[in-house]
Amino acid sequence: MTEDSTDLFDGLFARRVVPVLVPMPAPKAYSYTVPEGMAVEPGSIVQVPLGPRQVMGVVWDGTDDGGVDPKKLKAVTQVFDCPPLGKDMRAFIDWVATYTVSPPGLVARMALRAPAAFDPEPMIEGLRLTDTRPERMTTARERVIAAADNGFAWTRSGLAHAAGTSSSVIDGLVAQGVFETVFMAPPPVVAVPDPDYVEHRLEGPQKQAAQDLLESVAAGGFSVSLIDGITGSGKTEVYFEAIAATLRAGKQVLILLPEIALTASFLERFQDRFGSKPAEWHSDLAPRTREKVWRQVTEGRVRVVAGARSALFLPFENLGLIIVDEEHDPAYKQEDRVFYNARDMAVVRARIGNFPIVLVSATPSVESRVNGDLGRYRPIHLPTRFGDAALPDLGVVDMRRHPPERGGFLSPVLLNQIGKAVGRGEQALLFLNRRGYAPLTLCRVCGHRFQCPDCSSWLVEHRFRGQIQCHHCGYAQRTPESCPECGTFDHLVACGPGVERIAEEVDRHFPDARTIVLSSDLMGVKRLRLELEAIARGEADIVVGTQLVAKGHNFPMMTFVGIVDADIGLANGDPRAAERTFQLLSQVTGRAGRTGLKSLGLLQTYQPQHPVMQAIVSGDSEAFYEREINEREKALLPPFGRLASVIVSADTRADAEAHARGLRQAAPRVSGISILGPAEAPLALIRGRHRFRLLVHGRRNSDMQAFVKTMMASGPKVRGSVSVQLDIDPQSFL
Repeated sequence: MTEDSTDLFDGLFARRVVPVLVPMPAPKAYSYTVPEGMAVEPGSIVQVPLGPRQVMGVVWDGTDDGGVDPKKLKAVTQVFDCPPLGKDMRAFIDWVATYTVSPPGLVARMALRAPAAFDPEPMIEGLRLTDTRPERMTTARERVIAAADNGFAWTRSGLAHAAGTSSSVIDGLVAQGVFETVFMAPPPVVAVPDPDYVEHRLEGPQKQAAQDLLESVAAGGFSVSLIDGITGSGKTEVYFEAIAATLRAGKQVLILLPEIALTASFLERFQDRFGSKPAEWHSDLAPRTREKVWRQVTEGRVRVVAGARSALFLPFENLGLIIVDEEHDPAYKQEDRVFYNARDMAVVRARIGNFPIVLVSATPSVESRVNGDLGRYRPIHLPTRFGDAALPDLGVVDMRRHPPERGGFLSPVLLNQIGKAVGRGEQALLFLNRRGYAPLTLCRVCGHRFQCPDCSSWLVEHRFRGQIQCHHCGYAQRTPESCPECGTFDHLVACGPGVERIAEEVDRHFPDARTIVLSSDLMGVKRLRLELEAIARGEADIVVGTQLVAKGHNFPMMTFVGIVDADIGLANGDPRAAERTFQLLSQVTGRAGRTGLKSLGLLQTYQPQHPVMQAIVSGDSEAFYEREINEREKALLPPFGRLASVIVSADTRADAEAHARGLRQAAPRVSGISILGPAEAPLALIRGRHRFRLLVHGRRNSDMQAFVKTMMASGPKVRGSVSVQLDIDPQSFL
């Protein structure tokens, strides 16, 4: 510490008062006293009283006690034996809170998601060889003694496994004093990855891309690289080299993936390169595993984490590189409590920590693409597939000229190509981004439509489960046999297709084919992983799936991809509709031909001349990006302008609308910022709550946060059932 900082620190604790950030929606830290003999510092994780409860918190930066007499303040009750949150992590939490206009305590809460890990992991019992030898030596005992003769301590089960014997042999040796009991540190969640485990040999464009990337990493300091490569071009292998360089430097690595729970193939590829898997971090981890990962990350024992967006708030001991794979994916946007985009916040975390970050995508977001064009990011382009594998031939199927048979949804052209692929012993993939059997069920007699009682959305039929269900609130009921409106039996009709209905049609045309339906609502994560592994091994002929099949999976035998309804993402008012459709369809068709087999992708569409369809089938992504960027710039939409969304909800429509109108009237008059609405949100009712939307639009340099904070402070106070959600840089417009 410098002399000045020492004086400041001593001055703060001489008064025995510290600010503590608690995980609740408070605007700032609370003041607490520190009992005699208790040592804390900024970043210390502590337990403090909050009302009648004891909650965890973090000692925060600052010295302002609000002028309150320390005698009137409550005291810190416990300091956890845990590494403190570092200065960079605290600065990151403050930055996220300021940018998203969120209470800092709620942001800090995301960094403290494993409270059971605040205390050290308990030591485990181990065995160590002594100088004593057994009275009678057997072959099994010889093997045990030989295995333990290195002087290290062993767990009982580990020693038995290493010696190839049963634990009873170990117990007998312990009883004779051959082994003594010792206590050892708990084992790491994963082994330390070896950057030189395999010498990866890259060729051509991949080798050059790796060299360019390593230059950025070796230069040190903050930098953003954007790896833009077509599907199957070796992007993962390229950034593996950056990971290896970071590990050699003794630093930690964070790899963000949009669907880490489903990407077992990525973990295996990592293990093949580095000799061990990375630690995982996502919501499906067992609580005990999450606690171990959190603790070992803070201690620096876990060197690499592959995780979902929440992994960004892990308190790394020495983070030196962030990889954001599939950086364009909407799954990086959190829309609950604290609304943030993990891709953008990852760039901020790298800047605060002064280390490099790598964004990776076959179809970069328009925002990242513009940053690359302007020189803010370093673009690294991979124009060809790894190993010179050919891209699939792509084409459109004009549904006006090649309609499906009556009652079907697959054109004869698509069915013909499925048959050819299956006949060759290869695999076909049919993609439809719609879960369930049918999106709407109605009565042919009276026209009654089955709607969710709590949301303004139709109930989706799930024939495999015998239910109709709301995909917004989870409401479900058994599929009725008669119309509740007119009572007519056998006149309920399913309108439109979901993946279950497409699978039913496939079974009708190809009864001998092995068909798998992949949809997140049909099975849990473990089952999905097993299904994906089975497909990769060739144990399915036809796969029917939703967007989860586009998440970077490698299916070696997949040679045909059919998009059932390519127009589905274009029929809404989302300003990113064209971009997302282009990205999704490009990713899905990229599942074909990744191992060099000749492959084909077909898009069923009623708009074959749409720019998105033409860009995909022509392979001219540059033309699409140029057009999309020009349209965004004309309309001053991101990244050339800024947006903020305010959703007001309440138990009654009148309360929601009145509060939204009050906010609109309180909005300040600022040059360059306009406000639209209030208007009913496209989903005007969710979970029984009525919703109104205000959309704030400003120029790129507009202070959007100050505008909305002033509006919220000057507007009506939140009362009764009214709730207000603020989303800076919204991705969803429902």
